[in-house]
Amino acid sequence: MHRPVQRAPRDRRVLRLPRILVCAAAVPVMLVAAGCSSDSGSGDDAKKSAEQSPKASASATAEAIEPAAYAKLPEPCSVVSKKTLGDLVPKAKKSGNEGKSDDLSIRGNCYWDSLDSNGVKGSQYRWLNVAMLRFESDARGGGDKLAHDYYEKQVAGAQAVTGAKNTKSEPVSGTGDEATAVRYELKKKEGSFKQQTVVTRVENVVVTVDFNGAGLAGDKAPDAGDLMKDARKAAKEAVAAVAAANGDGGGASPSKSPSKSPSKSASKTPDKTASKTPTKSASKAAARKS
Repeated sequence: MHRPVQRAPRDRRVLRLPRILVCAAAVPVMLVAAGCSSDSGSGDDAKKSAEQSPKASASATAEAIEPAAYAKLPEPCSVVSKKTLGDLVPKAKKSGNEGKSDDLSIRGNCYWDSLDSNGVKGSQYRWLNVAMLRFESDARGGGDKLAHDYYEKQVAGAQAVTGAKNTKSEPVSGTGDEATAVRYELKKKEGSFKQQTVVTRVENVVVTVDFNGAGLAGDKAPDAGDLMKDARKAAKEAVAAVAAANGDGGGASPSKSPSKSPSKSASKTPDKTASKTPTKSASKAAARKS
């Protein structure tokens, strides 16, 4: 009597089984579809980030680098006054000897040499050279930063001359944004020369003044202290000539710490933010959906 009641539950379980299998089979399809949809979005975000990152970095770097303060250089042979030339190189032609340059707005130099004969007592020889190099702001950094790097190389070069003796260096105040004087003695077949080099940076321009003297044919050697005073005077006049050629200052204040250029930090920050943030957030979103 109770068999039909007992069979009914068995039939219902058999009928339900295909439905459960069908639903179970549908679930992975939905998960796969959701996963594909999530991965597709992540890939699009990463692609957009990769395309936008270099542009954002280049834009931020360009904005961070300020234009160079000085846009030109003075005539090389006019940077030292005639009076100063009369004191330093009394027998030299005042017009000087201008060096060759492919672009006088970027680089220039002029030199003067003087041989003052004292007859049987010998002669006094003097040689003065003023060189200028101007830096533009570019992808490497600001003009003042590039000039600072070159300034340091010039000082290091003056301190490491082959054959130099009694080399001494000292900072120079009141001349440009930073200046260093280097002195040493150098023996040549003509005699013993006392060399004075003053390297100065003013904004994005580096001025290097070389001044040496020697007593020849038995004349006494010049005093190194006097030669250094003269070299400093010439350097100060050359720096003033650079400023005057650009309207007395070039429209920018002197930079005190060119080595801490804002372009480095500005160029790094956008790259890190643009390249890491979108890809991480996209991958986390895909993990949550799966």
